Amino acid sequence: MSRIAKAPVDLPSGVTATIAASQITIKGAKGSLSLPLVTGVTVTEKDKKLEVKFTDPGQARTQAGATRAHLANMVQGVTKGYEKKLELVGVGFRAAVQGKSLNLTLGFSHPVNVPIPEGISIETPSQTEIVIKGIDVQKVGQIAAEIRDIRPPEPYKGKGVRYANEQISLKEGKKK
Repeated sequence: MSRIAKAPVDLPSGVTATIAASQITIKGAKGSLSLPLVTGVTVTEKDKKLEVKFTDPGQARTQAGATRAHLANMVQGVTKGYEKKLELVGVGFRAAVQGKSLNLTLGFSHPVNVPIPEGISIETPSQTEIVIKGIDVQKVGQIAAEIRDIRPPEPYKGKGVRYANEQISLKEGKKK
């Protein structure tokens, strides 16, 4: 059994887990998340801790560690939530939230509108900062990656959309 799957997931106060035959639902102060269980992987609750076991030594053995990691991410999501910060670097690059979409001006001939999905909130503290918040780590990371993918940082001047504190290694320009 993987070492990750052996460690139990602690359920803090205010978090409940509902275990069904094919899925597990975690409810907390910020919302609820559910995870479908792979056949051969079982989850049990003992003393406010979730334990992951596998019954099939084949594919389920490899899925036990992933299931435990997903459960830990879900517990953290419904208690604290997740947050990603993006920075816009470039002259005239701006971001603004308008209703249910994020309006980006990134040097193209047209503004780019990104729809904000359910369960995700996007804030723009300044015109060059974007803060993405939510309870599902996968959704938060996916939306951040999609926004960054619109104009990734280029390697010569570093202009584009980058994660906060991301180090861009700049290339040397052309020499005469």
